[in-house]
Amino acid sequence: MPILIDSILFNFVAILAGFALLIWSADLFVNGASATARNMGVSPLIIGLTIVGFGTSAPEMLVASIAAYGGNPSLAVGNAIGSNITNIALVLGATAVIVPLTVHSSIIKREYPLLIAATLLAVILMATDNALGTVDGILMIALLLGLMTWIVHQALLQRKCEADTSNECSIDPLSSEFDQEIPSDMPMKKALGLLVAGIILLLISSKVLVWGAINVATALGVSDLIIGLTIVAIGTSLPELAASIASARKGEHDIALGNVIGSNMFNTLGVLGIAGIIQPAELAAGVLSRDLPLMVTLTVIMFIMAFGRKSAGQITRFEGSLLLAIFTAYEVILYFSATA
Repeated sequence: MPILIDSILFNFVAILAGFALLIWSADLFVNGASATARNMGVSPLIIGLTIVGFGTSAPEMLVASIAAYGGNPSLAVGNAIGSNITNIALVLGATAVIVPLTVHSSIIKREYPLLIAATLLAVILMATDNALGTVDGILMIALLLGLMTWIVHQALLQRKCEADTSNECSIDPLSSEFDQEIPSDMPMKKALGLLVAGIILLLISSKVLVWGAINVATALGVSDLIIGLTIVAIGTSLPELAASIASARKGEHDIALGNVIGSNMFNTLGVLGIAGIIQPAELAAGVLSRDLPLMVTLTVIMFIMAFGRKSAGQITRFEGSLLLAIFTAYEVILYFSATA
């Protein structure tokens, strides 16, 4: 028994170390990639909508890839779905409790229906045969690439409109917020160094995290799905939590919500798509009846809260508290599912 306890503690330490390195490496990657792109003349709006969105989901993508390649597809699926639930219920909830959010960006409002469509597509594909297969993964990745192309096109139109002095075109708040946040004076050599270091450390930290999570699940007799939905999902969502709270405290409310929408879109199509391509597998018990319905419900709730009013959308402290209560209840349900 003492040997088992020591082993579990060691693996928990590995998980915590993996989380810490994951958060740091994701930050290095985003800063390096953003500064590199800006030095190459890419607009801050395009960088924010693509590179930053991808960067905040890079931990989930790498963790899912390593888990699926190692023969643990349920961990990958749990990480993707659990991260989406965590992003809305915990990240957005905690952020709104600290700083009530007001949404002004028309770009964010155009992105939101895309997230709903992506979420429904993923659910339909997996519910059809109770599996995440190769074809499902290919369709998800193809849709993600299509959506990214559309988003870049919209950003280019916004940039062209803002540059046309003869046209009365208002600057989207999201564009201004990204312009202030993305590094504009970082030397190219430093930017590339941060980018490479971020990628290498992301790979190392993801491998350590998955290794520790699988060992803990095996030692405790808990399914890979539950570990993915809880420990791994919360850990890989920490970059979004830190970024959203920091943005909200600076008054950059649109970035705070945009982080969640962008991350969830990458998780739904990118993370699940990668997992399906690498290791097709049937869905574990509870995914269709418990986890996916909650993910869809929270996505709809986020829409009602943020965009359900005629004026600028708002997520109040009360609504943030409601989201946190839903997250707490879900974690309790998962706990009893694991111990049943």
